[in-house]
Amino acid sequence: MPELKNNKEIVLAAVQQDGMALEYVSSELKNNENIVIDAVKQYSYALEYASDELKNNEKVVLAAVQQNGVALIFASPELKNNEKVVLAAIQQNEDALYCVSPELQNKRAKEILFN
Repeated sequence: MPELKNNKEIVLAAVQQDGMALEYVSSELKNNENIVIDAVKQYSYALEYASDELKNNEKVVLAAVQQNGVALIFASPELKNNEKVVLAAIQQNEDALYCVSPELQNKRAKEILFN
């Protein structure tokens, strides 16, 4: 039923009930900011199924990491290096530190060692 995977109203209702339903929607709707935000608010790991463009969208990734910081693992490399996003993720779940870009980890390590 491909027409259902591309029906905004049906998809929106589905992801609001189960964010992981995002896995099964059309590519077009995986790139719809509102649908993806509702999906990650319901289940943060749904970020895995968002379009690459939305994995690099600060608003979308913040919505996910505010639910579970470890969802940072599915963010774009650029946002894994974004201090605002990383801070929100770590504040929500300290384990998100393992998902942070190596560059940001090294920067923080140097600050701790040399300050």
